[in-house]
Amino acid sequence: MIQRNRNGSEYWSARELAIALDYVQWRNFEKVIKRAMIACENSGHNVLDDFAEVSKIVEAGATHKSTKDYELSRYACYLIVQNGDPRKEVIALGQTYFAIQTYRQEVADHFNELDEDNRRLVVRGDIKQWNQMLAETAHNAGVITNEEFAIFQNAGYMGLYGGLDVDDIHTRKQLEVGQKILDYMGSTELIANLFRISQTEEKLRKDKIQGAERATSVHYNVGKEVRNAIEKIGGTMPEDLPTPEKSIQQIEKEQMERLRSKAKNGKLMLDE
Repeated sequence: MIQRNRNGSEYWSARELAIALDYVQWRNFEKVIKRAMIACENSGHNVLDDFAEVSKIVEAGATHKSTKDYELSRYACYLIVQNGDPRKEVIALGQTYFAIQTYRQEVADHFNELDEDNRRLVVRGDIKQWNQMLAETAHNAGVITNEEFAIFQNAGYMGLYGGLDVDDIHTRKQLEVGQKILDYMGSTELIANLFRISQTEEKLRKDKIQGAERATSVHYNVGKEVRNAIEKIGGTMPEDLPTPEKSIQQIEKEQMERLRSKAKNGKLMLDE
């Protein structure tokens, strides 16, 4: 429910939003807030303006206790939806809407001003959302089992990377077990993969593709078309692009440290 603070500005209570978004445990919702705050800083906004930390008194039986909350701007609510659990229907619906209608404009306004690390964070976040949408669309097309989905995913990479599958790319980047290839891509490589993912999702949906084999073929062909486009403009093939030293997780950790350094006593309210 929209409320107004003493300055007349509208805000939403994080506690109330957590309930609306089907989060039963506050500590789980705080993790979403944490990711949203990083995204907020990456977009060039002042985090404290959009996520105002407040304390509220609530009844606890016969006594009262202080509990932490956030007064969220409209933009903060949007970022929280973007970083929420897509398995929740209300989150998935909100993500789809915001991803298409709002997020891209916000990113476009600031993207060229960002340094390489922040560009990586922005595009990696986009890929996360599109991959979730692609997984759902592929499932609806008939990619059901884990084995089918692994083959489907490999096909897209093989088309884009000239025959290299996920394991080949992982080895080429000299990554350790458990490290994800998308977390070790520069912004140019990430953008190529974002185009592969988004265009595959759209084609599967618009052409009403059915059957795991047909869906897998579509993913491969889209990846190959993206590769052909890169070749035509004289771009560097994705497998030949350098692997960044920092992972996405390392960059996010540095972002959080910067946020803490700006917070009172060097600690955010979401820190336990």
